[in-house]
Parts: sequence; C-alpha cells; structure tokens
Amino acid sequence: MSTDFAPRGVWRIVAAREIAVKLRDRNFLVSTVITIVVIVASLAISGFMSNRTDEIDVAVVGTGADQIVQTANGLAASADKNITFTARQQTDLAAVEQQVRDEDVEVGLVAADQGGWRLVGDTAENDDAATYLTAAAQQLAVQRNAAAAGLSMEQLGRGGIVAYDLLEESAVDPGLANIVSFVFAFLFYMASFLFGMAIAQSVVEEKQNRVVEILASAIPLRQLLIGKVMGNTVMAFAQLALFVGAGLIGLQVIGRGDQVARIAGAAGWFIVFFVVGFLALASFWAVAGALATRSEDLQSTAMPMSVLIMIVLFAGIFLTGTWRIIASYVPVVSIVAMPSRLAEGTAAWWEPFVSLLLMAVGIYGIVLIAEKIYRRSLMQTQGRLTMRQALAVED
Repeated sequence: MSTDFAPRGVWRIVAAREIAVKLRDRNFLVSTVITIVVIVASLAISGFMSNRTDEIDVAVVGTGADQIVQTANGLAASADKNITFTARQQTDLAAVEQQVRDEDVEVGLVAADQGGWRLVGDTAENDDAATYLTAAAQQLAVQRNAAAAGLSMEQLGRGGIVAYDLLEESAVDPGLANIVSFVFAFLFYMASFLFGMAIAQSVVEEKQNRVVEILASAIPLRQLLIGKVMGNTVMAFAQLALFVGAGLIGLQVIGRGDQVARIAGAAGWFIVFFVVGFLALASFWAVAGALATRSEDLQSTAMPMSVLIMIVLFAGIFLTGTWRIIASYVPVVSIVAMPSRLAEGTAAWWEPFVSLLLMAVGIYGIVLIAEKIYRRSLMQTQGRLTMRQALAVED
C-alpha cells in the first residue's frame, strides 16, 4: 500500500499493537502489581505507626510524682497523641538514675531541691516527656496556687482562652499535602521514565533491525509516531490511575477518609495533567530513539529527556511559595506543580484550567517539532544524529 493512500486512522492499529505488547510483557505486569502492593503496604505501615501507642516509662520518687504522670496522660489524650506515661516508683534518686542508665525507663522524674521538679534523661532529651510532664507539673502548680489564693481555675484563666478558626476548613493537613506532592513527583518520574524509555527502545530496535523500512512502505511515519505515542499514553494513564486509586483506597483504610475527598480532586487533576503532558514527553522519547542507530546510542540521545524529567521531579519536591506558583504555569513542570498546589489548597478553582490550557498550547508546538525531527531522522542509518542535524535533513 502506498503511504500516500494509507488511511489516516492507521495509527489505531499501531496503538493497539503497542498496548498488546505491554499487556503481554511479564516484567511490566509484575512491576505494576509490585508497585501497587508497595503503595498499599507503605500506607498500612504508616497508618500502623501513627496509630501505635508510644509507651513511656517514668521512674519517679517523692510525693506528687504519680499525680504529674497521671495528669500528663490526660493532656496527651486531649491533644490526640497516642502516648501513655507509666510511673515506676523508686526508693531514691540513685535508683531513678540507675533505671535511666540501664534504659529500663525512658526518663526519671524527681523533686528539685528548691521546689518544682527535675527530669532525668540518659544521653538525649525525650521531647514527649519534656512537653507533657512539664505541662502537667505546671498545671498542678497553678491549681495549687489558685486554691491558695481562693480562686478557681476558671477564674484564674478568664480572658486567656484562644480559639483557632481556619479560613479554609477544607484544607488538607500540611504534612499530608507534602507527602502527596512527593508522591505526585515520584509517580511522574517513574511513569515518564519507564514508558518513555520503552518507546525509545522500541523505535531504535525497529530502526536497527530495518523493520522501520517495511513499516514506512506501508504507513506514513506520522501515523507510526501517533500510534506509538497514543498506545503508550493509554497504558501510562491506566497504570497511573491504578497507582492513584490504590493510594486513595489505602488512605481510606488507615483512617484518613476525611482527607480522601480533598486529595482525590488533586489526584484527578494530576492524572489529567500527566496525560496531556505525556503526549509531548512520549514524542520526544520517540525522537531519542529515532536519532540513535543502535541501542548503545540511547544513553546519549535520551540524555535531554532524562535531565528534563529530573528537573520536573526536583521542582515538584523542593519548590515552594512563589517559585511553585510560577512552576505551576510552566508546561511539563506544571504536571506536578499545579496538582501539588491543589493538594495544599493554595490554588484557586480556575488556576488548573488556565495552567492546562497553557500546557496544551505548549504541547501542541512541542509535538509538531518532535514529529518533524522523528520523521526526518528515522530513516537515517548512517550514524547517530543530533536534533539540529535531523532538522537539516530534507523530507
């Protein structure tokens, strides 16, 4: 069949072949399942660790120490901290210090010479013990002093209550938002690199084995490129959706269900941004394969793509404030930056639409350039080409 009369929709055949190859690739299927298991397992471990009660044994001596430990438990519970303090009564100060040295207890609590209390540690301070035992001792001291002055705790604290109102009650917890941003960046890196390198490897193998010459005699090279890009984009989308879905289900299981609805919106936008952006990435990965003549050449021709992906990865993880806002409107970088801002709750509802439009315009121009380089370099087998040399080749 002459390429002049090849049907314009022949790319669908190429795309179907790319999808079928992936679905028969045991390494791809196994790695997908393992990644899902790792995501679920990591969330389960995180949930277990966050819900695990931290038991702190306190060696005490002197009257009143038991009451401080009991009050510290109440303060920790009111702060939703899974911390339990247990008093271990000792005979004297020397026994307390010995218990601490032997690491039989985390901390010691003894009366100070001039009133008050003293915490005894071994080599480092226990932050939880310092926070809650100190607060408990201060609260009990205030109660005694208030009683001595003929006042109640309510009278003593009148006018000192501070309420904390959030302007954005639907905002995601900052710590969780940081984790979500890191996950977005990591998923982008993994999917872009694995699928991109697979595209480049496929192109260079077809070129090295002269299969591309047979394909070029049957279908237009433009259709071949579109098919490869679309097929791998569909598989990347499917895999990414599985990973994101596993993460959201994992959050629900570990008791973060109140955050799932908020994160799900950002996750949905991440998938949309990734699919649009991957069209450009996949095109240039195909270019990396077309510029090479042997598999050994890929390390050189794929270097610009590897650098770009690393830039997006680090931008998604480390950029904050104004720089993250700027990055969320830069095509390709916005794949991670804008969904991360949505997870933080710092982006207005209209911003992802503007960012996506800017990226679509940029991607269109990138794909046109990539298609031209791909078409002009694919049939060149004399040696490895640069992008400038490929653009100089006549159609």
